[in-house]
Amino acid sequence: MSRTDDDAWDITESVGTTALAIAAARAAETDSDNPLIVDPFARLLVEASGDRTWTAFFDGTVPEEIADVDPELPVRMRSGVDYISSRTKYFDDFFLAAADDGVRQAVILGAGLDTRAWRLPWPDGARVYELDQPKVLNFKGSTLAGSGAEPPAVLVPVPVDLRQDWPKALDQAGYDASARTAWSVEGLLPFLPAQAQDLLFDRVQALSAAGSRVAIEAFGGDLVNSDSLRRQRAQMERYRVAAADIPKVEDLWYLEERADVADWLGRHGWDVTVITAQQLMADNHRSVPDHLGDAVPQSQFVTARR
Repeated sequence: MSRTDDDAWDITESVGTTALAIAAARAAETDSDNPLIVDPFARLLVEASGDRTWTAFFDGTVPEEIADVDPELPVRMRSGVDYISSRTKYFDDFFLAAADDGVRQAVILGAGLDTRAWRLPWPDGARVYELDQPKVLNFKGSTLAGSGAEPPAVLVPVPVDLRQDWPKALDQAGYDASARTAWSVEGLLPFLPAQAQDLLFDRVQALSAAGSRVAIEAFGGDLVNSDSLRRQRAQMERYRVAAADIPKVEDLWYLEERADVADWLGRHGWDVTVITAQQLMADNHRSVPDHLGDAVPQSQFVTARR
């Protein structure tokens, strides 16, 4: 699953597998006793893909040979679900707050299997633009349409690679650069080269009218920390020895030093608020055992308004 400048993928390939993993975590949270978020479409999408790898992990039904490799795997996976559910709620709340403030245009960059266009209570007149690989958007759209689901917002799929000229594709899809916009960048940045990340925010800046806002999952130094990466790779390799069909997700990241997102936005005239993943989870009464800190990303969640 090595990356190239022009690689593409379906939902069960390369970066697409990470969208399945996130959907499986949302499905597990939805089915839990006290769910932080409810996504009625997550399990449908995972099951439609035919790939049960991530469902097994997050549902606690992994093969015994994998569980024997890591007795703490159930705690790790529960921590992962807690992180994803906290992250999901963060972005849900961001879009709902923007809508309450009268923003009627939303852009989800790297939408993957995100289902907010279908499951959030969007107000009349709201338009949601979803940008991602064509095969990913086609899979999600056809699966949900086949189930009879109808988004309450005006959903506008924009099939495009975010390393390419996505502003042109967004414009051709009817985007109004003069209107206030709510942007989200969730689970995306490690899959972009550092230069593409810089270009992405340059483009968001150019397309954002005054009063626009953006929410971002940003990643710090742990993404390129050699010790942390070595531990993660070694652990995943132990799992693969026991079950060789586990994808090498860690090979999909661009492990490059990159600009600090909060600093970049502040220098470009945005009012910025930052919360760490640890604090976000604590605010949602979720946590990770101290000795399993590597179980979730040491990320930051950045909200900014122009």
